[in-house]
Amino acid sequence: METHHPSKILMTADTAGGVWTYALELTRALAPYGTQVALAVMGEPLNDEQRRETETIDNLTLYESNFKLEWMDQPWQDVAKAGEWLLQLRDEVQPDLIHLNSMVHGSLDWGKPVLVVVHSCVLSWWKAVKEEDAPKEWNTYRELVTKGLQAADVVIAPTQAMMHQAEELYGPFKQSSVIYNGRGQHHFQFGRKEPFVFSLGRVWDEAKNISMLAHIASDLQWPVYIAGEGRHPATGKTIELENVHFLGHLTNKEVSDWLSRASIYALPAKYEPFGLTILEAAMSGCALVVGKTESQAEVWGNAAKYADPNSADDLRDTINNLIEDEFCRNIMACRSVKRSHGYTSDQMAQDYNHFYRQLLKQPVTV
Repeated sequence: METHHPSKILMTADTAGGVWTYALELTRALAPYGTQVALAVMGEPLNDEQRRETETIDNLTLYESNFKLEWMDQPWQDVAKAGEWLLQLRDEVQPDLIHLNSMVHGSLDWGKPVLVVVHSCVLSWWKAVKEEDAPKEWNTYRELVTKGLQAADVVIAPTQAMMHQAEELYGPFKQSSVIYNGRGQHHFQFGRKEPFVFSLGRVWDEAKNISMLAHIASDLQWPVYIAGEGRHPATGKTIELENVHFLGHLTNKEVSDWLSRASIYALPAKYEPFGLTILEAAMSGCALVVGKTESQAEVWGNAAKYADPNSADDLRDTINNLIEDEFCRNIMACRSVKRSHGYTSDQMAQDYNHFYRQLLKQPVTV
């Protein structure tokens, strides 16, 4: 008996960072399968650009809230209320299945097939960034994330490296698989490359390690331009960067323009389970310099230059070598473009649809 594509999915997302981009990209790419997505948003309110973007996606219906996210400070009262809200949405929307991009709600009594994606997590972040186990204040987080992931019918991660960490920290899972994130090439274009280094990301997030790039910028032969959010959403503290041109928050169109002109894209992250901005840079023909981590080596292979995220000297030398060697820079740009062709939104949607259909075949366990 043929299993149909899901006609309606209830999906969660938040507005901060890559999960938002991922959720909209996947929703768009699911449209050819006839799948409608009810997107339940938590965390910070949508900005004007985000709202406009949702209005262009025909198969998306938006449901908004401002409940705290599970990785925020003292979120558990909000997380419980968010759970009640999500179950009300399930009754209202009547989806075929549940796709969660946050983990603790996997253990709710959904009565529907549940897929949970581990985009990142606090405990693996802490280990990579602080080089120690997360303190006991995160024990509730550990306990509830474990419960959520073990209750899910299938757990997905964007790299094998992230899946290994998730299994070690929270496993075993009923079923698990890796689906690489993807972007639509049409969002990005090649321009005439100019002599500057570009970086993009949550400047306040220690894992992105953008402050190290700023620290060595004065030792580079080209100027460095950095875009992103400098204010921490939880503390309100703003990070000041030295030696660089800080562009602040850019629109999607502005990001695309900067990437099309940048010769080198640098993100020496200590922790980056996939890295959508790096993929966007690759699709724009940038030579890549990324943090030497297991996940980045998995995603980029020989299509990136790797720098030790704990060594300012290594980062400086890696970037300067690319600046000085135009031939190598062009080869690396070609490699990044070619490698990026393996990470498209269409492929991502095809992979997710495979699991959706598989879940719809299975009897729901209560």
